[in-house]
Amino acid sequence: MQLLNNRVRPYAWGSRTTIAAMLGRQVPAPHPEAELWLGAHPGDPSVVVSADGTERSLLELLAEDPTGQLGPAVVGRWGDRLPFLLKVLAAEEPLSLQAHPSAVQAAEGYAREEKAGIAREAGNRNYPDPTAKPELLCALTEFHALAGFRSPDRTVEFLRAIETPALAGYVDLLAAEPDREGLRALFTTWITLPQPAIDALLPDLLDACVVHVKEHGEFELECRTALELGERYPGDSGMLAALLLNRLVLAPGEAIFLPAGNLHAYLHGTAVEVLANSDNVLRGGLTPKHVDVPELLRVLDFGFDDMNVRTGEPVGPRRVYRTPAPEFELSRIEWAAADPRAEVKLEGGAPRVMICVDGGVRVAAVDGQELSLGRGQSMWLPALDPDVVLSPLGDSAVRLFAATVGSETAGVSSL
Repeated sequence: MQLLNNRVRPYAWGSRTTIAAMLGRQVPAPHPEAELWLGAHPGDPSVVVSADGTERSLLELLAEDPTGQLGPAVVGRWGDRLPFLLKVLAAEEPLSLQAHPSAVQAAEGYAREEKAGIAREAGNRNYPDPTAKPELLCALTEFHALAGFRSPDRTVEFLRAIETPALAGYVDLLAAEPDREGLRALFTTWITLPQPAIDALLPDLLDACVVHVKEHGEFELECRTALELGERYPGDSGMLAALLLNRLVLAPGEAIFLPAGNLHAYLHGTAVEVLANSDNVLRGGLTPKHVDVPELLRVLDFGFDDMNVRTGEPVGPRRVYRTPAPEFELSRIEWAAADPRAEVKLEGGAPRVMICVDGGVRVAAVDGQELSLGRGQSMWLPALDPDVVLSPLGDSAVRLFAATVGSETAGVSSL
């Protein structure tokens, strides 16, 4: 087991305080800091720090000894590639509307773009790699998001509640076919509207949202979101698409799983995110970046539900967020300040990345190795390492996250 130094991504929507404070650096940071990446992504791999202070890229270690670092089951499925990436995400402003492809869609799209000779770093490239990108987001603070299509019946109620005559024909379209095909038809209509039509529609819609907010109507939160997005992305058809999505407010510890085809946009807050190690993104608006409408429509899943908000399955003193994704599994381990200082055991046999986001924790391996993690510190535990036991340092509250591959994939117990 070894400490990690990790890279920060300075996207414009990030926070100048959250990640800097977590890492013990000067606050505010000189520029927005959006994501802290922990793992072996080729674009920004973590650096492993040995006991003697020697630093090496995690990518190098995986390439030199894939079986020892990742385990035979992982190598058999993914080669020398760590299949997941762990992030701390700090959203000060809304991100773009986006969806991710399935494994089949990613492989087909990647092959198609390779054949077409589109450079992998090109702005109009949809598939820089041939892999799926499911993801799980777990809130550290109150976290706001749009995710998954809302029930069409409920969306009709929402659009009628804001009483916009310019919307009437579109509302009737969905009301006449309140199912997946109706959602597809309305979404397609809105995202392909000519710009003059969008410019004519949005002012009336936003005015109606202002009235609804002033009257504290049933859909006040949805209208406030529309107003925020309209201010940040004037004239963007993605604002219309956002009206069709579930508006979520996650409490700390609550999580959502975003499978292939799920249209979503993170709005505000801090979270831990674990995702398949891929860069494939199909954008749907709220961005100046490339939006490939035909490809987006091929990827989107127009199924609808209320989004399953997860709190984690209790496994001893841990909370484990299980998903259908074989690439990852996330665990949350907490000790309140007044809790008994019980130890937590994590079994070896699979690669693991851990980060302490509050307090401090001691990590002791059964072979005698020992490391301590303070707030913002992280570590790499390769598959060849033995079991480890975690215990809190001091009397303060502790919050720790551990990411590994899905337990069935790794062939190890998650107890």
